Amino acid sequence: MNEPFLTVTEAAELLHISKSHAYKVIRRLNQELKTQGVLTISGRISRNYLLERTAAPKRKEAEGNGSV
Repeated sequence: MNEPFLTVTEAAELLHISKSHAYKVIRRLNQELKTQGVLTISGRISRNYLLERTAAPKRKEAEGNGSV
């Protein structure tokens, strides 16, 4: 299922980083969102915002490639 928020584990897997580093990334991105006046959830991050702010490939683009 394509949930709107990622957990630390999901973010770590998506970005190919450790869970401890994913916590730091999520904390930083949530702080950016807070300064914009957005309500955040500790330990979770908006999938769209994470993809927008990082070089992580979007799921549809990665799956639609068809090449291995």
